[in-house]
Amino acid sequence: MTKGYFAFVLHNHLPYVIAHGRWPHGMDWLSEAAAETYMQLVKIMNELVGEGVKPKLTIDISPVLCEQLADESFKEEFADYLREKIKAARNDAEEFHKYNQPNMLNLAHFWEKFYGETLERFNAIGRDIIGEMRKLQDAGYLEIMTCGATHGYYPLLSRDESLQAQTKMAVKNYKKHFGREPRGIWLPECAYRPRYEWAPPVPIDGSQEAYPRKGSDEFLSENGIDFFIVDSALLKGGKSIGVYLDRFEALKKLWGRFEEQYKPREEDIAKTPNDVYLVSSAAEGKKPTAIYTRDPETGLLVWSGEHGYPGDGHYLDFHKKRFPGGLRYWAVTSAKSDLADKVEYNIDGAMARIPENSAHFAEKIHGILDYHYSENKKAGILTAPYDAELFGHWWFEGPLFLKEVIRKVSKDSEVELTFLAEHYDRSQPTEIISIPEGSWGEGGNHYIWLNEENEWTWKKIYESEKKMCELAQYYEANKDSITDDLADILKQAARELMLMSASDWQFLISTWSARDYAELRLSEHYSDFRKLAAMADKKIKGEEISTGEWEFFGDCSRRDSLFPEIELEWFARVEYPV
Repeated sequence: MTKGYFAFVLHNHLPYVIAHGRWPHGMDWLSEAAAETYMQLVKIMNELVGEGVKPKLTIDISPVLCEQLADESFKEEFADYLREKIKAARNDAEEFHKYNQPNMLNLAHFWEKFYGETLERFNAIGRDIIGEMRKLQDAGYLEIMTCGATHGYYPLLSRDESLQAQTKMAVKNYKKHFGREPRGIWLPECAYRPRYEWAPPVPIDGSQEAYPRKGSDEFLSENGIDFFIVDSALLKGGKSIGVYLDRFEALKKLWGRFEEQYKPREEDIAKTPNDVYLVSSAAEGKKPTAIYTRDPETGLLVWSGEHGYPGDGHYLDFHKKRFPGGLRYWAVTSAKSDLADKVEYNIDGAMARIPENSAHFAEKIHGILDYHYSENKKAGILTAPYDAELFGHWWFEGPLFLKEVIRKVSKDSEVELTFLAEHYDRSQPTEIISIPEGSWGEGGNHYIWLNEENEWTWKKIYESEKKMCELAQYYEANKDSITDDLADILKQAARELMLMSASDWQFLISTWSARDYAELRLSEHYSDFRKLAAMADKKIKGEEISTGEWEFFGDCSRRDSLFPEIELEWFARVEYPV
């Protein structure tokens, strides 16, 4: 008898890095994530299928990541990256053999095999990670959702046109890569805002006057999206436990400045993360959108580097790397140990921890769903959403843990693995509720993405949003007489605005993890947008555009060539205005 359903949900996203640097920030990020997470997910899914297990894993892949993984330049770069890692492992092995370091030598051979097999697998799937994931979805083993196009932070963008573009681009891009309509979406940073009179948090043209804004859910409903993910504090109230605090010391300090202002909402004990609700903030009665709620108890077991499984001293340490080559040879040792105190990684010791950790997690899932069933006399769902890069990239053994949990739950006679769309169709939710504005950051608010360190970024984004909408409105009003070259300039400006709007930049500034890179990237996209807007203004006025300006446009178009199917109408008018 089924007492409950379990859904693993993994959020796959990286900002656009193609042609924007390599190391320490840039293409190596993408290659690392592909080697340690995306290729490993494909591997464990195919292994489970080969064992006769129907895995039923739900993931989302952000459109900006889809575009990168499908890009031929990434495919060449990734193959080169894997070959470099194989070479580094061989060089390390020579040194470890010379100095009689048997465990380190064993690890070097392990890395040579890991990257060698990854390269073989990459070539075997035609170097097409997205295509392989599409095959898994078409076969019924994987459910793929979409995400805001460039991971724009929905509650803080100043124009409904921007939210419309992020959503419409997501749907159109999904259909291009996966050949069907998306059912679900991961709102970037799980950040949601209902409909209300919204005032910009930083001035736009010197004004912070409030104006009517649509709710994030309305854009999803209008574009055929059935459900999205929220943090438990948005559903129930109570203390919001952020997902990033343990991993970034800078966030702990930042949160210390905001914590005194934070007053949790009173907890609503009538609502539970194990039920599915409908959300609608539209006055005109649009089709509501369902929400699946992050389970806080199981979330901490994986998210917390200090208290969760990834903090186990036997597992591979993320931070300490050996140079040249950048391979990792040391264990976590303890959550508080300095890099100098890390002990050598022992593969057998780490692998021995996975059965216990995965069994504990599977038992926790069973216990939570069994309790919900006994209290409510109906089967509930436990939704466990995480950043996919946590599995493999941050926590190297994570994919094996994931595989073991899926295997164990699949054998549980009272708990069923489920896709979210499958569960939505099964449960047919009818209860419509309201949820507040918030995110899955600590405290449930926006402080990570808007604070005194990154406030300047929003001034540039707001200025650019306004200008883009003005240019798109001109295009819409004069469409019949617009020349192809002006339309191309405007589309490239729209791409630069969307890349500028990625929430990654504010996050990296707040965490200090790649602050210089994030500040540079946002500033460059802003500068490119302004140059393109100036070229558009010249064309509109009938003025001559210089050879140098056309050279810039060509370089910009080649560098940021994603989303060829972008549409200017999205920025010209809101399809269903407030």
